[in-house]
Amino acid sequence: MQIASGTIVGGKVVVEGLSLPEGTIVTVLARGDEVAVRLPPQQEAELIDALDEADCEEGISADELFTRLRRFG
Repeated sequence: MQIASGTIVGGKVVVEGLSLPEGTIVTVLARGDEVAVRLPPQQEAELIDALDEADCEEGISADELFTRLRRFG
């Protein structure tokens, strides 16, 4: 797994300094309330369960992760 920050350009995510093979499946988390994400109820429940599980793991919070990522651009 890799973590990278990108920018939307022409409706596509552009990530500087990261080369991924064509067809790579990625997950994008957007900061802010600009775009709403709508999931079917079952997927939303799975996401909430996964976030709750992640909160129980040792590591850093999402806020801390985004703070660290900001250092790179």
